[in-house]
Amino acid sequence: MPMTTDEAGSQRLDKWLWAARFFKTRPLAVEAINGGKVQVDGQRVKPGRAIRPGTRLTVHKGELEWCIQVMQLSRQRRPASEAALLYQEDEQSRLKRQEQVRERRERGLQAPTHGRPTKRDRRRLSEFIGRDG
Repeated sequence: MPMTTDEAGSQRLDKWLWAARFFKTRPLAVEAINGGKVQVDGQRVKPGRAIRPGTRLTVHKGELEWCIQVMQLSRQRRPASEAALLYQEDEQSRLKRQEQVRERRERGLQAPTHGRPTKRDRRRLSEFIGRDG
């Protein structure tokens, strides 16, 4: 259940990012904050930074970026539908992110190949070349 401003005036940034479902775990949120992927009012901050409703955040995850304003605080992680009520995303940010997702989907995100081919890949290659075994 989201907290009201009366119950608690502020909350740690890493806890809020975890509760708002931007990161799966708090250590991942801490790592992103320390890596400069999360900014508060345009400034790099530490994970323990206290945030309040009205605080503006910029969150980078991979190619995507969210520019949001904190609307509510939450003591615990809740379902995604409730977590979405904790913040409000700028319209420009939302449109840009949706466009990036659409382009990525159209490009057909290909998994990078690393190391030697798998057994399945070797079989397909053999079939393509026309070798038996």
